[in-house]
Amino acid sequence: MKFFQKEIHLKPYSRGFHLITKDVLNAIPELSQIKIGQIQVFIKHTSASLTINENADPTVRMDFESHFNKMIPENAPHYKHIFEGPDDMPAHIKASILDTSINIPISNGVINLGTWQGIYLCEHRNCGGSRKLVITAFGN
Repeated sequence: MKFFQKEIHLKPYSRGFHLITKDVLNAIPELSQIKIGQIQVFIKHTSASLTINENADPTVRMDFESHFNKMIPENAPHYKHIFEGPDDMPAHIKASILDTSINIPISNGVINLGTWQGIYLCEHRNCGGSRKLVITAFGN
């Protein structure tokens, strides 16, 4: 079995949902050496997350952002963790609702996503800064 692992730094993104599929694939060209396996992408942060969803229509990403902001508002009176700004505690909740990692099958050296699927960076902070990802691919 082959294992490949890379840690990358994404450029800072604005708050919202951003396609990063190409960033992930460009970081790990060794994927082509795996006929059948898995790729895991893990984000090393508590106020951003990852998910897989629609990769064609950007309004889907806009709707995600507006829905999450309505569902988990800033400045809720019951928040105790408020020292890092009004977007911080909502960012932690949003990151927990989504996830810190995703797994995708590898088939014949490429990730096996559906036609309209892409990897999203879900940036929940107004100024989250650069984000670190650990990408691990393994298989035969």
